[in-house]
Amino acid sequence: MILNLYRRHLYVRIWLAVVAGVFILTLTANWIVREAAESERERLAPLPREVSVLDSKDRPIGSGTATRVPGAGLTFDVMLEDGRALTLQVAPRGRPGGPPPGILAWRTPFGLGWMVAIVGIIVALGVYPIVRRLTKRLEVLQRGVQRWGEGDLSVRVPDPGQDEVADLANGFNAAAGRIEELVRSHKSLLANASHELRSPLTRIRMSLELMGDRPNPGAREEISRNIAELDQLIDEILLASRLDAKESDMGTIETVDLTGLAAEECARVDADLEVKEGTDSEALTVRGVPRLLRRAIRNLLENAGRYGAGEINLEIGSRAGQAEIRVNDRGPGVPVTQRDRIFEPFYRLPGASERNGGVGLGLALVKSITERHGGSVRCEDRPGGGASFVITLPH
Repeated sequence: MILNLYRRHLYVRIWLAVVAGVFILTLTANWIVREAAESERERLAPLPREVSVLDSKDRPIGSGTATRVPGAGLTFDVMLEDGRALTLQVAPRGRPGGPPPGILAWRTPFGLGWMVAIVGIIVALGVYPIVRRLTKRLEVLQRGVQRWGEGDLSVRVPDPGQDEVADLANGFNAAAGRIEELVRSHKSLLANASHELRSPLTRIRMSLELMGDRPNPGAREEISRNIAELDQLIDEILLASRLDAKESDMGTIETVDLTGLAAEECARVDADLEVKEGTDSEALTVRGVPRLLRRAIRNLLENAGRYGAGEINLEIGSRAGQAEIRVNDRGPGVPVTQRDRIFEPFYRLPGASERNGGVGLGLALVKSITERHGGSVRCEDRPGGGASFVITLPH
């Protein structure tokens, strides 16, 4: 039974370790005290002293020795001139308040074993509540991990302390929150992907049924457009899944010139490029994966062309030690309450139609790409009307 408790419960092991440590410390201290007392006794061992016996006229009539016996007073051994031997004992001088103080006061009336037992019991009773409180926190953490492992991903372990156990609990809570978020994101991605994949497939099926035996150019064009949309959706879903997996290899990290990258993408969609005055070319150079950074800029430009109206403008510059890419449009803008949600996968603004193009993953990919590069993206109002999407990247 005791062995089983020792193996199963950490608090029993800690408690017994503390009690054993105090027991050994008590034995060591008592041994040191006894050795010190013995040394002191040897140092203070009495030496015999010469004694002379005088008569009333101060004439010597005998001689001898005087010896001090610890605890027994003085003893005089005298030999008189007539041959008689005398022994004179003097009682020890009394001390008020009990036995003499000193090192020997450590000794108890019942011996060393009794003293060790008393100290051990006191320590055991005093240490047990402290050890039990510590291990109860570990047991709470263990139960939380067990529930989380059984599938309850919402479990969190409260621990208001500031020691290593609290750090462990906070680390578990952070990891559990991250995993729960990833699982929820993947479930949402799977559910939305199945819906989005069904839409172009349904349109392709309807086009094939309406086309009949004699295909017309319009039907062919509709099928081609739906197939292209389906291909784009699959590509973006795969890229979003890889970006969510932090350990995945996204490609070779290189030194990227954002000015050249932005110029190529602006030329592709006929957008205006503006480099802010006074911006150093070195400030527009970042470390990253060129393919992904190009994809982020392209998604913002295509989004501006899809929902904006009129000119599309891309500004590039540097601010507060970071490179800044700003894509401006003259569309209806984004309501303040929707500016965080538009970066969620498959989210579209109210009133947006699938016929406008896009599957709702473009801005989500932009956010994932910038965060993988240590940056951020946000949406702002553009002066004069429209929206501005701003990417910031560290140099």
